[in-house]
Amino acid sequence: MTAPFFSHIAHGRPAVIGMLHLAPLPGAPRYSDNLNWMRERLLRDAEALAEGGVDAFIMENFGDAPFYPGRVPVQVVAHMTALALTVKKRFELPLGINCLRNDGISALAIAHAAGGDFIRVNVLTGARVTDQGIIEGNAHELLRERDHLQVNNIRILADVDVKHSAPLGMPRSLGSEVRDTLQRGLADALIVSGEGTGQATDLEQLRLVKQNAKDAPVFVGSGITIDTAKAYSGVADGLIIGTAFKHQGISSNPVELDRVKALMDQLQQ
Repeated sequence: MTAPFFSHIAHGRPAVIGMLHLAPLPGAPRYSDNLNWMRERLLRDAEALAEGGVDAFIMENFGDAPFYPGRVPVQVVAHMTALALTVKKRFELPLGINCLRNDGISALAIAHAAGGDFIRVNVLTGARVTDQGIIEGNAHELLRERDHLQVNNIRILADVDVKHSAPLGMPRSLGSEVRDTLQRGLADALIVSGEGTGQATDLEQLRLVKQNAKDAPVFVGSGITIDTAKAYSGVADGLIIGTAFKHQGISSNPVELDRVKALMDQLQQ
């Protein structure tokens, strides 16, 4: 994998991807009817992350709960594209897109239009039981769409045993899930998370995924704190960090620069 956010990481520490949690977008139940405020908050979060030293951003429609299990409405795609373009215009860091709950096609389109570098797909292969019902992977569509658009430079980060979900039917071994996601789903990298947003990722599970992933990069997707960052950095190739950068670990709170710097300093030690 040679995506910019991964290839330029130096000096033995994992890549750090800072979360950009969007406020509810138009059409979502909790939308506040203030796009200017949403845009300014997004840019303030991105500024704190960039100044604090993260290596990349990933933007997702976190405020849009309850989430659609598949395709999101067209206004979500339009507004996320506009916001992604705003971030790319202001900052040079690589940008990823995640359309919750599992709209990889729209995430790819947004990344394509805005000059994004990667996307996250919660269920790329197989099927999971979630709070949105049963979600099925659509690697067959997503990979063909990426080829059709000729944007193979936009990398696909896919979750394994994704948070807020359970397997449909009899569980398979984690090693089998990893191999299928990489070899049959053609993911470029994997993400391992805890049971829910902000919950710690099991370190032994992370090691097992890394062992089976061979040369494919493996990212921790939840639960990183200042106290645990070093332990995970010895195993993972990258860390996706959101709530640890926010007061009381609440996703809707703004990113705090001091928290970003403190965690990044811990990784450098």
